[in-house]
Amino acid sequence: MKDYYAVLGVPRTATEAEIKKAYRKMARELHPDVAGPEVGDRFKDVAAAYEVLGNADKRAQYDRGVDPRGGNSSAGAGAGFGFEDIFETFFGSAMGGQGRRGPASRTQRGGDSLVEVDVTLEEAVFGAHREVMVDLAEVCTSCGGSCCAPGTQPATCPQCNGAGVVQRVARSLLGQVMTTAPCPRCGGYGSIIENPCTACSGQGRTRERRSVDVDIPAGVETGTRIRMSGAGDAGPGGGPRGDLYIEIRERPHESFERRGNDLHCTLELPMTAAALGTVATVESLDGPQEIDVRPGTHAGSTVTLKGLGVGRLQRAGRGNLYVHLDIQTPTDLDDQQTELLTQLARLRGEEFPEARLAPFGGGVFSRLREAFTGRS
Repeated sequence: MKDYYAVLGVPRTATEAEIKKAYRKMARELHPDVAGPEVGDRFKDVAAAYEVLGNADKRAQYDRGVDPRGGNSSAGAGAGFGFEDIFETFFGSAMGGQGRRGPASRTQRGGDSLVEVDVTLEEAVFGAHREVMVDLAEVCTSCGGSCCAPGTQPATCPQCNGAGVVQRVARSLLGQVMTTAPCPRCGGYGSIIENPCTACSGQGRTRERRSVDVDIPAGVETGTRIRMSGAGDAGPGGGPRGDLYIEIRERPHESFERRGNDLHCTLELPMTAAALGTVATVESLDGPQEIDVRPGTHAGSTVTLKGLGVGRLQRAGRGNLYVHLDIQTPTDLDDQQTELLTQLARLRGEEFPEARLAPFGGGVFSRLREAFTGRS
């Protein structure tokens, strides 16, 4: 899937205004009528990126790993927005100002925020509730998001008389046209803040650290993102909040290895227990579990404990726990133990054993390969 953020040259935390600004800048530079037909493919990529990132719903889908365009990044330039958007990118609102949209609002949606959270394997298996400390933009308590010092309000811009735009004659590929552009004095807002709030420097918001309650569902893994709608940065000018994304990082476990929704562990057994058979206890994440070790069990054998793996994300059920048996050969025999094993070898006719190659597809290495790869 194409990285639309990289195409526009903006970070994943970019605001809607920053994305629009980056698109307009690149569209002017890369339009085939300006830069030539050889940049046509790049212009299409830029248009596709803006189609996704310039739309809040499509951007949310993309941030979850789904390309709302179906992975097609070579659609025609301007797909998803009309001729007016492309014309405005190059000429502003033309035709004598008839396309004027009025002053821009200082109230904007806040940006999305991303925070990484470490979780244990137990939390990934069963899910958890966590309190996470995050740095977020909050509505300024001094001005209430108005951006003005308490007791004051914005003044009408004297250059545009509150319209937010000014008219000018410009030369273009279509000849001379009357265009409108944002007022350079007020930045297109139609008003000027003469007495900005000192607590927030006229931004209407301040940066604060606060605690956020996060429900971590079972089945998450490293890279999983949890979207918390409306829990991100407060918008400029008292605007609505953006979204908060929690990205999961799963810490390794000292005894268990995770592969998808399954867990794997190794249980060490003495040679005598494997030869005679026994009932062994495995300390699983669900508590002690007894397994039946049959007489004559070989090294590399696997016992499956169904339903004791990782919970499936947004689905019912859990994976399995696979217990791989590692048979331990004694190395510190005393004289009596050595004599007993010698007698056993004599009784089994193995005093002078002949080593031989096992048939291909059999033996301990084959069993180990099958256990670790799932092949049979």
